[in-house]
Amino acid sequence: MEKLRVGVTGASGYAGIELMRILGRHPNIELKAVTSRSLEGKPVVEDMPLLRHIFSEDFKFIKSDPAGQAKMADIDVWFLALPHGVAAEYASALLAAGKTVLDLSADFRLGSLERYLEFYKTPHPAPELLKLGKYVIPELFSVSKADRLIACPGCYPTSILTPLIPLMRERAVSPRGIVIDSYSGVSGGGRKADMMYSYCVRNESMKAYGLPKHRHLSEIEEQLSIAFGSDVIVQFNPHLAPATRGISTTVTVPAKFEGVEEVYKIWNKAYAGRKFVKVLPSGEYPDTLSVSGTNRVDISAVYDSRTKNLVITSAIDNLVKGASGQAVQIMNIMFGFDESAGLL
Repeated sequence: MEKLRVGVTGASGYAGIELMRILGRHPNIELKAVTSRSLEGKPVVEDMPLLRHIFSEDFKFIKSDPAGQAKMADIDVWFLALPHGVAAEYASALLAAGKTVLDLSADFRLGSLERYLEFYKTPHPAPELLKLGKYVIPELFSVSKADRLIACPGCYPTSILTPLIPLMRERAVSPRGIVIDSYSGVSGGGRKADMMYSYCVRNESMKAYGLPKHRHLSEIEEQLSIAFGSDVIVQFNPHLAPATRGISTTVTVPAKFEGVEEVYKIWNKAYAGRKFVKVLPSGEYPDTLSVSGTNRVDISAVYDSRTKNLVITSAIDNLVKGASGQAVQIMNIMFGFDESAGLL
């Protein structure tokens, strides 16, 4: 079978590094180009020696350039590992050139220009493309080769929507009174020089941030509302944890049923045969250490008879299932590869 030719834009960030690690060993992929404005012309293995066993010394970063990349006839699919607001410029040029784009930024995750402006404090950079973007958690939404612009979900939303959407679709939980507490490793803040994310500051330190309207709240509420069929409002409380990677999420929601039997029935039906969602027994709690480096999300639930609340917990690797791994999983499904190709 002829290999799919792909490129990665913004390959010098944490998500970009994960993409190179996964795509470089993917059996159905030829990674043709990786771009970086700051590392243009530099061998990939010089900046990222952990990839020495995957790439040769002559595989170098090229300049990030929308027009130039659009003209690269030998690349069919581009992954965009760029900040929000920047990715749209590349997506516009690449789509016009007939490429398929998988965007890891927030530029195409929302269906509303007004909501984008509210949460990102700037008008959408490519409003004409907003409706073209398709939001995909692969276990919950269909996707095919005909979809040319994929909005890959955020890391926090993946940990939250995976357990909640099946329950919302069945109206098995209340749409009000939901409180979500999520804890993220500092790699979620990106590869940048910022004291807030430095080891010396974050080690032995945990703190809330982005309250009460973290940007991912827009994505979380929009998708939950679509699943439920009417507005869903949640309290989302993100925290930084003293870890490199991983997200641990706890969702407290007023229960509609006593016990967890109905919840597990819905989950087991929704995720039957899906290897990257593991439904753990009630009372066994997901651990970020157990999913580190994998494309898996672990979920479980307990019922509190005292408060009449359902307490759901989940864990993911924010850089894999929360970003690059999920993007590759989506690509695998789109192009007819084994869903787990290149993934752990």
